[in-house]
Amino acid sequence: MPVVNIADAKAHLSRLLDAAVSGEEVIIAKRGKPIVRLAPIDQGPRIPGALQGKLHIDEQFFDPLPNEELDAWRQ
Repeated sequence: MPVVNIADAKAHLSRLLDAAVSGEEVIIAKRGKPIVRLAPIDQGPRIPGALQGKLHIDEQFFDPLPNEELDAWRQ
């Protein structure tokens, strides 16, 4: 798909969204300069626990912050 200016994108947003979802590249330009590419969001299945065993949080993460760091956050 050719580059589309903002005014045309506003007028034909539904058509452009359909094109992007179907896999077509959609570029929106401002004053002739491409600024945005429309792309579909991956809506793959979400699987609870899919990251189990793949992430590690060190026990130190849960330790209280030192007072000087707490003071810096309070300012």
